[in-house]
Formats: sequence, C-alpha cells, structure tokens
Amino acid sequence: MLFRASAKTVAEKALDSSLLLHLTEQFVHMHGHRPSTSEIRSWERSIPALATALNDAGLGDVEVMLEYALPLNSKRADAVLAGVHPTTGEPSYVVVELKQWSQAEPEEDDPVLCRVDAYAHPVLNPIEQVRRYCDYLVNFNGAVAEHPHRVSGVSYLHNATEFGVSGLRAIELDDRGQMFTGDRRGEFIDHLRSRLSDRQPGARAADELRSGRTVPSKQLMSVAAQEVREREQFVLLDEQQVAYRMVLNAVEKAKRSNHKEVLVVTGGPGTGKSVIALSLLGELYRRGIPALHATGSQSFTKTMRKVAGTRKREVQDLFKYFNSFMTTEANTLDVLICDEAHRIRETSANRYTPAAHRTGKRQIDELIDVARVPVFLLDEHQVVRPGEMGTVKEIEAAAAAQGLECRVVPLESQFRCGGSDAYLRWVVRLLGLEPGGPVVWEPDDRMRLLVAESPQEMEAFLEARRAQGYGARMSAGYCWRWSPEPKPGDPLPADVVIGDWARPWNLRGDRAVSGAPPSALWATDPAGFGQVGCVYTAQGFEYDWSGVIIGPDLLWRGDRWITDRTASKDPVFKKSTPDSDVDRLIRNTYKVLLTRGMVGTIVYSTDPETREKLRELAGGVARESVPA
Repeated sequence: MLFRASAKTVAEKALDSSLLLHLTEQFVHMHGHRPSTSEIRSWERSIPALATALNDAGLGDVEVMLEYALPLNSKRADAVLAGVHPTTGEPSYVVVELKQWSQAEPEEDDPVLCRVDAYAHPVLNPIEQVRRYCDYLVNFNGAVAEHPHRVSGVSYLHNATEFGVSGLRAIELDDRGQMFTGDRRGEFIDHLRSRLSDRQPGARAADELRSGRTVPSKQLMSVAAQEVREREQFVLLDEQQVAYRMVLNAVEKAKRSNHKEVLVVTGGPGTGKSVIALSLLGELYRRGIPALHATGSQSFTKTMRKVAGTRKREVQDLFKYFNSFMTTEANTLDVLICDEAHRIRETSANRYTPAAHRTGKRQIDELIDVARVPVFLLDEHQVVRPGEMGTVKEIEAAAAAQGLECRVVPLESQFRCGGSDAYLRWVVRLLGLEPGGPVVWEPDDRMRLLVAESPQEMEAFLEARRAQGYGARMSAGYCWRWSPEPKPGDPLPADVVIGDWARPWNLRGDRAVSGAPPSALWATDPAGFGQVGCVYTAQGFEYDWSGVIIGPDLLWRGDRWITDRTASKDPVFKKSTPDSDVDRLIRNTYKVLLTRGMVGTIVYSTDPETREKLRELAGGVARESVPA
C-alpha cells in the first residue's frame, strides 16, 4: 500500500499536493522506477473524487488504504476502505476501483471485456475487475478468509455519464461488483453509507486487514487435478482474465465462421501464464471442446500428467510435447495451448525421428497448423538453451506467412517472488538483462533476499524454513559434471562439490532412486530437497524458498559480470555455439533460478569476489543476518 489515512486526512492532503508527492515517493521505493504519467494523472483526478464523496457521506473517519497491494502478487486495488458495518457492527471493507473513463462499451459478444478509446486491446469490465479483486482478497487474506461477507466491491467512474457506459452493466451485478458514475454520485454516497458506519472510525478494521495472515498461494500443481476435472480454482485478475476471455472468444468465433487466429500471451516469471493455460484447459475440457496442452519441458509435462491425471488416463493424455504434432493433420484441434513457448525449437525432428516423419517443417508451423486457435504463452528472457526460438517476432512472422491474424496480450502483474516487482527488476538489472547496471536491493515487505557465506549456511537456513512448514529447494548453475544414475539402492553420486560440502544433482531419469524423486517431480515432491536442481528441472516451477548457487560460469570482475563458458558443464553448449549466445543463455539461466521463490531467495556464489559484490548489492546482507 502506498498511503493510509482517514478520508478526512486524504481530502486535506489531496488539496495541498502533499498526497501526490508521498504516493510518488512510495511508488519509487517499492517498484524501483517512477510511476507513469497516466498513473500520476489518475491519482490527481480520481482520489479527490473518492475522498470528497466519503466526506460528503459523513464518513471522514473511515480509513482509506490507497494503492492497496493484493497478497502474493503485484496487482494493486486503487483503494480499500475500512470501517465498521452500520448494521452488524463487524469490520467492513469496500474495495474501490477508480476510472477516469468518460465512456466505454462492451466488447462484441463478451460484456466481461470492454473497449475504451485509450487502449489498443480490450480491457476487463471494471465491474468484473473489482469483483475479482474482492474474490482474490478473500482467498488470500486470513482476516477475511473466514468472513467473506465483510468484503464488497464497487467501481466508481466519476467522469462518466450513464449514457457513456450503460452497456457495461450488461454483466451481472452483485455485492462485490457494483458500478456508479458521476451521474449517480448520490447513489454512490448512499451505497458507501450502507456498508460503512459514520459513527465509528475505521483504523482498527484497517489494522486487522493489514495484519491478516497471508493464506499460502494455491500452488499450480497441487490443484491441477481439480482445476482440469472439476472447476476453476484460480482467480484470474485483469489482463489474465482478458487473455483467458480472448482465447474463449476466438474459439467461439472459429466454431461459428470457420475462422482461424493465433494468440500470444507474454509475461515474465510468475505473471500467471501457466495458471491461464490450466484454467483454459479446464474450461475447454468441461465444454467438450478438443484442446491439448503442450510444452517443451519434460519436467512440466510429466508433472502435469501425474498430478492432473492421477486417476484418469484421458486427463493425462491432454498434456503433450511440442514435437508431438509432426504428422498431425491441420486443424485437428480447436485449441492448442503452448505453455513455456519460449522453448519452441527450430524443428521437431531429432536423430531418433523416423525418416517418414521428417517433413522438414518448422516446429512453430506445426504448432500453428494443428489447431484453429493456437495459443502461445512465453517469456523471451527464459530462453536457456541454444536452438530455442520462441519469440513474439517469430510467431508473428509465422502467422503472417499464412495470412493469419496474430493478437498479443502482455501480462504485467506477477505472482511469483511474493508479487514483488522491485525484486524482479533487481534480478534483471543484476544480470544485465535490462540496461542501467546492478542496483542495491531495497527491502520491501514482499520478498526476502539473503546472501550466504557458505553452502552449509544456505542449506541450514533452508532446512530451518522447511521445519516451519515452508517448501524449499536448492538449485545451481550447470557447473559440475553429472554422473550416470546409480543402480537402485546405491547412494546418489555427490557431484556438486564445494569445499567439504557435496550434494547430488537431481535425478535425470523417470523413476525414483534411493529416496530421490524422478527428474520431473524434483520441484514438487518434498523429497527433492536433498538434491541440487538444474535450470531444466526448476524452470516453470515455484517453491516458497529458493536457494541458488552461482557457479564459476558467472563471475563479477571489477565493474562487470563476465561469463566463463569453460566453467559450464552443460552439454547443450557446443563448440559452434557463439560466445554471445553462451553469455546470454548463462545469464538467462540464473534469471530463471533467482525467480523461483515465492517468499524469499538465499544466494551463494562459489567465487569470493562475486560473493562480496552480491553482499554489497543485497543491501549489505552479511553472515549474521542469515538466521540458522
């Protein structure tokens, strides 16, 4: 949250511009960059409209929490009002979404989406947007999880006339999804009075909400079975829901008019790409629409098959690989959901591919051809192997070559790393994946960052977190040789050796050995903690605490990072792989590893100079700061 005060104080500070200054300073501190011009303009115009309405309603003592951060993701509600319900006497919370729009109209055939002149893409209907914020808050804040009736939602379009936005009310209204315009300001004031008492201050209710325990995020894998077989388990917010609806709308259009189009959903780690994929697959499956999920990740696909299809073979069969469609006829499917599409390769053929299946066709063309609505979900910064070529540019070019429309939906908010935009920005700046150079980490209340002095210290810290009920894993750059898998009953070879500390890599095979889970389940089976994971088993997964070992392939020297390809033991790097590609892929590898944690990351480098630089950049975190 960027600011909290009574409605009376908010109104006073909005008048003398001190509120705007405070919001801007807090935003820079939390996100590492200045707010956009449009964001500042919305604060200038919308917050005073809300504060005036509250004070005119006699609700000057209601507590106003501006830019309220939703738990475990980077989305912010414009305001949450905290007070006491005038009838029940219980705490009462009103989530408010403020819009400056003067007019908007529902998207053709789907009133859950709407069109506004200022945006190139459809956006979520504000009634649906605030309703989902309410649902999400109830799902993830312990203060209201057992009292869902205490939360209501309203969108206030203070610049709009009824004529300009009346079409938005085509969707169902309920207690968590209401809308008022400037024309109905009186009704808005009455609505606020119906939810908030004018006789009691709201500070205590606000304290209760703020101190509410964050209910652990529904991990993607643990609910996959119910998601696919029964009903939607995740609350998709804003552009996540827009992407989801655009795919479903494209499916309906394809059925009605023999239409075909390509959709691309882009976003960084934790923006919810796989959640969208799983939600789509579940909905399409329940509707009886032919659809498949495909990835280029053996770990991800095998885990999906195991968890989602525990008892139903037909559910397991929904999860395929990108190279599964070499001989499939065009438009066999209605929908193909290509998750982790940054792992698309030049061709599906390999040395084991029968000659009859070697069509010479590019993998990206196979994936587009097989379905009427191919959907690609990707993060270009997660390309970690030579030959991976899943980019927006490549997909757009492939679609254009077939005369197909290609629509791109960017995801901005993220759910991994505690929803900390500041931490993700710190990681990409650290690794030189964005310009500007590394910056010192400024701790926020969303993500913890620690530097260990030794692998023993890192492992002990993670063990202590596991004893507290958190999930944890250790991963490392591919800088140690990987021994052949032992026979059943034999100990795992301790390949990752640092001084007198040694641990095995995760297994490579499909079966458990000596208590360690198969490769595909390393990130999700609790027994995976004893082994060190590599990027190929960690990619696409998340866990509460992430321990990352930076090996000698990435070193800080002087004032910059250098990558040492000779220190890498990754067999995918050939002599013919250019140095520039190796450099980019090594940095991307550590970006993946450093962004797996939901609660915190503890990092260790095998190199003393690099370790010292990490301590400096992590805000001076020293050995004594790492609790045992």
